[in-house]
Amino acid sequence: MNAQYDRSRRPMLARALALCIAAAGTAMAQTPDASRFPAKPIRLIVPFPPSGSNDILGRFIAQKMTERLSQQMVVDNRPGADGIIGTEVASRAPADGHTLLVVSTTYTMNPAIHKLPYDPVKSLMPIAQIASGANVIATHPAFPAKTAKDLIALAKAKPGHIRYATSGIGGFNHFGGELFNSMAGVKLGHIPYKGGGPSMIDVMSGQVEVLFGTLIQTLPHVRTGKLKAIGVGSLKRVAVVPDVPTLSESGLPGYECTVWWGVLGPAGIPGPIVTRLNSEINAILGEPEMAKRLQTEAADPVIGPPEAFGKLIASEMVKWARIAKQAAIRAE
Repeated sequence: MNAQYDRSRRPMLARALALCIAAAGTAMAQTPDASRFPAKPIRLIVPFPPSGSNDILGRFIAQKMTERLSQQMVVDNRPGADGIIGTEVASRAPADGHTLLVVSTTYTMNPAIHKLPYDPVKSLMPIAQIASGANVIATHPAFPAKTAKDLIALAKAKPGHIRYATSGIGGFNHFGGELFNSMAGVKLGHIPYKGGGPSMIDVMSGQVEVLFGTLIQTLPHVRTGKLKAIGVGSLKRVAVVPDVPTLSESGLPGYECTVWWGVLGPAGIPGPIVTRLNSEINAILGEPEMAKRLQTEAADPVIGPPEAFGKLIASEMVKWARIAKQAAIRAE
């Protein structure tokens, strides 16, 4: 009876085994082979318009990665919703290392003020941090304020008359501006734009009085005299603009607002591919030419493992959530 039963179910077991082998083969075929990576061009999504700091650094990295990997890294600008649109696109891409995302501090601010179509912790994974740099307050050259102290005095003398432009609601520069308002006891009016480029244009043309931006983005216009830098948000002065005082030494002790940039990928990228990407990016940042170029643009390269970048993201999310609550920053 048992022998007959065993014989009767052998075909069933054989079919099940065949299905398991086929499924395993399919899974292996679908699992990216790190030894053959990259197998095609890599798409680097920049979730902001061209000419912004994410775009500038993303193109730096893309050029160098193309040379090192013998596969083209293509920059794909997907602006909108303070970086959320491009980030969602990246979060839904295959986790094979062929789609990456450039992020900045804004990535850790968005969860505090937006309902996101992705989980900032679970949907994407850290690959490598790229750099960090200071934010800056800049004005039209004819604007009367020469320092942050002057700006505070003007804002107190004419409440509600002075406005500041940023790259968008709830972004890094908006947080920096509201931190300034809170610490200085003033109320500069916020004028949001769709990216750093458009916000600079209106300040350079005199349409808006003040700009809160990243130094890496505004520096070329400061050097040509189209913008006047009156303060930086780092605790120490920046080497490329040594004559520009920190906000901390200009009437706002303890003011600190610095920006960082890094690369994420869709969650689930195999470890060996993450290690390869992290190693290549770190190697690029370690090149004297690249380090010098970043420092010339007021950014310092940051070399480290994915885990260190992940810890930074986690701590920043807590920090900016607290500041958003204190300053009542809300997305429209």
